Amino acid sequence: MYAYGLYLDSIQALVLSVSNSMSKYHVTFATRRSAAGPCPFCQRPQPLTFHHLIPRKLHRRRRYQRTYTREALGNGIYTCRDCHDAIHRAYDEQQLATAYASPEAIDSDPLLRRHFAWLSRQRRDYG
Repeated sequence: MYAYGLYLDSIQALVLSVSNSMSKYHVTFATRRSAAGPCPFCQRPQPLTFHHLIPRKLHRRRRYQRTYTREALGNGIYTCRDCHDAIHRAYDEQQLATAYASPEAIDSDPLLRRHFAWLSRQRRDYG
């Protein structure tokens, strides 16, 4: 019985690691390092900025402190400046924290998806 439980745990860990490696989004804890590379939304090679999945403005509110751990509040993804600005222009902090607190939710939004597709066709030189 106990060996069966260990077997299930190892299968769940394997499935989780495979699903995380297949995701095009790399959710990390906030750091002060700058990043460069392809943006996960528009796929353009750009300097990347850090987008908190739960906006920092809400980190001091008791509701979010009780609901999320400190690590979860600090989680985010690196996006290009244009995609980052589009996300914050489209929705306020409350909407981002409740409905768009994951990269998949952001990418599945039709308004943002259309804007990301448009951005992917734009050129921007950093030279």
